[in-house]
Amino acid sequence: MKMISVENITKTYGEKELFNDISFTISEKDRVGLIGVNGTGKSSLLKIVAGVDLSDSGEIVAPKDYTISYSEQEPDLDHQMTVLDQVFAGDAPVLVLLREYEQALVQMNIDPENQVFQEKLFDLQKRMDALNAWDASTNAKSILTKLGIEDFNKKIGELSGGQKKRVSLAQSLIQSPDLLILDEPTNHLDYDSVKWLEEYLGRYQGALLLVTHDRYFLDRVTNRMFELEGGKLYSYKGNYAAFLEAKAIREENDAATIEKQKNLYRRELEWIRRGAKARTTKQKARIQRFESLDNELASVKSSEKLDMSLSGSRLGKQVFELKSATKKYGDQVILNDFDLLVKPGDRMGIIGKNGSGKSTLMNVLAGKIPLDSGEVIIGQTVKIAYYTQESEDMDDNKRMIEYLKETAEVVETSDGKTISAAQMLERFLFPSYTHGTPIRKLSGGEKRRLYLLKILMSEPNVLLLDEPTNNLDTQTLTVLEDYLEDFPGVVITVSHDRYFLDKVADQLLILNGNGFIGSFYGNYTEYLEKEAEKSNIQVKAAAQVVKEREKPKKKKLSYNEQREWDGIDEKIAEVEARIEQIAEEMANTGSDFEKAQKLMDEEAELNEKLEHLIERWTYLSELVE
Repeated sequence: MKMISVENITKTYGEKELFNDISFTISEKDRVGLIGVNGTGKSSLLKIVAGVDLSDSGEIVAPKDYTISYSEQEPDLDHQMTVLDQVFAGDAPVLVLLREYEQALVQMNIDPENQVFQEKLFDLQKRMDALNAWDASTNAKSILTKLGIEDFNKKIGELSGGQKKRVSLAQSLIQSPDLLILDEPTNHLDYDSVKWLEEYLGRYQGALLLVTHDRYFLDRVTNRMFELEGGKLYSYKGNYAAFLEAKAIREENDAATIEKQKNLYRRELEWIRRGAKARTTKQKARIQRFESLDNELASVKSSEKLDMSLSGSRLGKQVFELKSATKKYGDQVILNDFDLLVKPGDRMGIIGKNGSGKSTLMNVLAGKIPLDSGEVIIGQTVKIAYYTQESEDMDDNKRMIEYLKETAEVVETSDGKTISAAQMLERFLFPSYTHGTPIRKLSGGEKRRLYLLKILMSEPNVLLLDEPTNNLDTQTLTVLEDYLEDFPGVVITVSHDRYFLDKVADQLLILNGNGFIGSFYGNYTEYLEKEAEKSNIQVKAAAQVVKEREKPKKKKLSYNEQREWDGIDEKIAEVEARIEQIAEEMANTGSDFEKAQKLMDEEAELNEKLEHLIERWTYLSELVE
């Protein structure tokens, strides 16, 4: 059994220690999901295991022939390559062989009589057979299509960021390594692509290590969970649901331990205040123990739940209304004479394939872009907070607490209490000792979390959230969902995250493309179930129509058709016998490339002839019956 072992690795960035002396193993068939708050080092750990980055100490042990494929969150691809060239640009043996074979074909086209080129090509063909490499090109195109990439000759430089991510993912999948490492693979994928990827990974024969915010995906794909927290790695058996149960038990046990430590801390504090003289070894030991306990408790996060029911601004009866809204980009129709009424209290999710215009609709509602025709009516009391896919420009030298206080130093809850900016930072998983950290030292995910918190601190009454789950960790999403549960205003969100939509939205707008927009009252899972049910009904109805269709009137065989029918079985047998004979001859050709090529050409002709004969046999047999 192949396995990789990570032993006692430590990683720091500047003054920040990501993880310290962590160890784990990944065996065949392991499906490991890695979670943790943004900034704890998830992507860094993936890079170290993939060999892209180095740890400060420790080692990684694996067999010499152990292969790893890594799809990073923001891939660095060659902008001059085509999509297909990029997919075949890896170092895996099958990809190296495919490139050699393509080069050999080019040489043969230039000089087809060259004996050296002929022998080289024939040798490569045998190696292609041995590695089953013939299907790699077909597989690559199939995977790209399933991931929404259909123009294989397009240059990488012409693709969007999401498309580049999907090309990188396809490049990793076709290599079939011993360990497949994926960093946020579901980002920029629509539901159909995510569902396909779930099924693909379910059939995958190697090991898997992935980071994702998609909790349904995590639950369905994994059988082990790793959690990075406080520089330590915790391992759990089972999927995401099993992890949540096990973590709850662990935190209950930790809480009991912390309470015991606090009691001890109080006794030690009382002793210190009495003015103990640190003369004896025993007294020195007690003082050292107190200092150690003080530091330990200071690093423990508060489990006290802050009231997140913020008051928000008063919202009147009118929110949004679109009347005969039309919007096009060139030939692409986004909105076509579209009407929409958004009422106070609405929780609306916007779904649709990539490129169907979801972000455009959000920008229309936010007043960022104008309609070509029609009208957008926004209520006078509406106060919008718009979380976009691109963060606003942040002053990297500004400290977190200063950045947040630009919006508000305190916010008011629905029951009249106040929450400070520092308390809000803690609620959004920024420990108190980090509040003075300059923004430049934050990870990309931490910046997104801070940006989200800032717009919530503006006390809006309408929230527009465009793909909020991208680049946010599962813990932050849980905090956001908790906030939205008690949010008194309107929430409109674009998301491909099924779990998030199920918790946040109770009605959906479905953008089908070309300006066709449907609606559904219910959550995302209910919508998918209805669509599946509708599809099954349509399939059954089509089958029934075929079954009930009258059979065509039988025809009599003509004279020529009768003659053809009388001899067709013998012809089929002759062709099949010759194909078998060719297969034996090809096995004995050795290095005679010219003879092998002639046999291959003849085999292709016979296969085509056989297919034609079988089609005729089928047709004639129906007439005879």
